[in-house]
Amino acid sequence: MSMGFGDEAPVEPMTAHGRTWPCLRQFGIFMENRVGCLHDLLRQVERHDLRVAALSIVDSVDHAVARLVVNNYERALELLEFANAHMFETDVIGVELPDNDQPHLSICSAFMSAELNIHYTYPLVYRRNGRGAVVLYVEDIDEGLRVLNESGHKVITESDLLADDEFYG
Repeated sequence: MSMGFGDEAPVEPMTAHGRTWPCLRQFGIFMENRVGCLHDLLRQVERHDLRVAALSIVDSVDHAVARLVVNNYERALELLEFANAHMFETDVIGVELPDNDQPHLSICSAFMSAELNIHYTYPLVYRRNGRGAVVLYVEDIDEGLRVLNESGHKVITESDLLADDEFYG
């Protein structure tokens, strides 16, 4: 019995072991810009055994947006929806910093050679074999993934975050 539409093959369900899609899912969470809001958000996330893999705050006078990547997207989505968080979701790219003297420049050079703009980046709390990683949001995710793969960079998936034994080490 086919569960897909038309002649397409059925879609396999996601597993609890993490998505293998080559992007990470970032939550953008709107908050009031006042004492305790970030604390409340992080308490809600971390008390349910979720690891914050990346966090960036964009603020203004009245409000802030927390950009948040966690190690288990589905669980975080469930929690944030249950908490009625005002949020949106975005695909971002996680990339391991290469083992050279100028790792950030190496990544930026790959995008520059493809004339692909990086809109923002921030650190990913991830270490594997002594190497860190960054989150990137680029103007064309598919093209960004192609550029990184062709230039030999390692893209980080949610499965990598779930298996990261050096997470806080």
